[in-house]
Amino acid sequence: MARKALLGNVTDNDLRLLRVFLAVVSCGGFAAAELELNINRSTISRHIKDLETRLGVTLCRRGRGGFALTREGEQVHASTQKIMTAMDEFQQDVHGLHQQLTGNLAIAIFDKTASNPACHIDRAIARFDQLAPDVEPEIHVEPINAIERGVMEGRFQLGIIPNHRPSSSLNYYKLFDEQMYLYCARGNHLFDLAEDDVSAQQIRESRYVGIGYHSPNMEASRSVGLVRHATAHDQEAVAHLVLSGRYVGYLPEHYAETFVSKGVMRALRPQTFQYACEFSAIVRHSPPPSRVVQTLLDALVDAHARV
Repeated sequence: MARKALLGNVTDNDLRLLRVFLAVVSCGGFAAAELELNINRSTISRHIKDLETRLGVTLCRRGRGGFALTREGEQVHASTQKIMTAMDEFQQDVHGLHQQLTGNLAIAIFDKTASNPACHIDRAIARFDQLAPDVEPEIHVEPINAIERGVMEGRFQLGIIPNHRPSSSLNYYKLFDEQMYLYCARGNHLFDLAEDDVSAQQIRESRYVGIGYHSPNMEASRSVGLVRHATAHDQEAVAHLVLSGRYVGYLPEHYAETFVSKGVMRALRPQTFQYACEFSAIVRHSPPPSRVVQTLLDALVDAHARV
């Protein structure tokens, strides 16, 4: 588009078009967004075209190569998320004046926590639903850095992560612990050796899969001299690489137990190659949590304090 439009005042129609745009991006294309929006593809296309005309930029490419955001589209998408988050917070604040708990609540959780017997997020959600039945939770599973960034930016109102390096922009509330051990799987050269025959040096010389962002995993592996030969970005990816028989890697004890009980995975020198994670709920330091967020935070802290 050769000529850029000046936006001027944001109207109700602009907000409606931006919500359509968010849905299209979230669903990954026009066709997938039909069910989410309950409108046909041609109408969605017209709405996006109207939004592009209104903003004076091309937001996305669509064609044989599939759906993809332009650089301008990525910027508009990020700004739109901020607008919608601010509107949700405003709505919650207004309802809070009338002692009402309503609206949407975006929560981000680090993966593979549900099977941890020390984790009682489920109890907290049950209590929260009793206290705020009109609030609609939206739960995301993300890496640590994405959760922290999302909470700081306001895209997530609350996150649950393993502690690694505190930020002055966040408040932390301890919830539960998680025990990590180093595992190998059937097919690995260490798997069939007796415990006493596996040396620390043999383990250090093995092909190790580590998490590819700053985390307790990265700190623990460096402290015992493990060198990364493959990179994973969540626990599921670590498990797949370990199960290949070609790598060793750290996994939560509760998650690996299924594979251990089947006889396809074992821990290696657990007295040495192990570490514990402390999980916390995180919220922005400023502004303070809304009543809705505080209600969930209190439920989380209480559920884990009772154990």
